[in-house]
Amino acid sequence: QMELVESGGKWVQVGDSLSLTCVASGLTFSQSCMGWFRQAPGKAREFVAMITYTSGRESYQNSVAGRFTISRDNARNTVYLEMKDLKPEDTAVYYCAASARMYTVDALDYTYWGQGTQVTVSS
Repeated sequence: QMELVESGGKWVQVGDSLSLTCVASGLTFSQSCMGWFRQAPGKAREFVAMITYTSGRESYQNSVAGRFTISRDNARNTVYLEMKDLKPEDTAVYYCAASARMYTVDALDYTYWGQGTQVTVSS
């Protein structure tokens, strides 16, 4: 079993930057593909970003590419999401997730999920 705990979400203004952190415990973190997803009110959960466990290959949703950066520190069992130039449409609950697959952006491939952290971007 793996436990994921997100933190860092808060209320910010348009154009601000914000960093989210996800700390993993339990199963081997360094062998997991890690992803960030988000869910806005009334909308389905959507992929935001992911990073592989060995090569550090990254992938982003088009709407956040160039503004968000995912990274991981396997020694600290931690994955980060750096967000810049935040927009109102980035408002959502952000979830950290872990997958046994090497590379995937499909939420169905992610086995372990955190409880989420709320990000609100106000104009």
